Amino acid sequence: MNNVSFTGHREIDADALREPLYATLEGLIEKGSDMFFAGGAAGFDTLAALTVLDLKALYPWISLVLVLPCSPEEQTRSFTRELRDTYFDILHSADSVEYISDHFTKECMKQRNQRLIDHADICVCCYDERRLASGTGQTVRMAEKKRIRIINLFETT
Repeated sequence: MNNVSFTGHREIDADALREPLYATLEGLIEKGSDMFFAGGAAGFDTLAALTVLDLKALYPWISLVLVLPCSPEEQTRSFTRELRDTYFDILHSADSVEYISDHFTKECMKQRNQRLIDHADICVCCYDERRLASGTGQTVRMAEKKRIRIINLFETT
């Protein structure tokens, strides 16, 4: 199995990442990856989910699974209107959705990150290693502990 999970920072250069992310995912699909897991956060998670949805036009058998920390209303509370609209478009287009908690809790983000890695054989990320204290850093360390392949696209930006 080659399940792919995503993690990345909220503040990214989407324009610089779009092409390398698309090429990376297309290469993984061609090598057998067909399940993609995203956490619903702003930034890289959103770009990755949108890229998977774009690739479904060429590869209709692939699936996007959202692993969300809490209810969509609570997760998007601080999102801009545009980002909230995009989030709900992704939510309605996903093949399935898994919720960690009905409500935001102190631990739901960490539990979401762990669940993403539990599903993963490969972690595609946008991780600046200077930001150790981030949720992305936490998730990458979980992937390292599991000893799965990590593809870091940060260097492409």
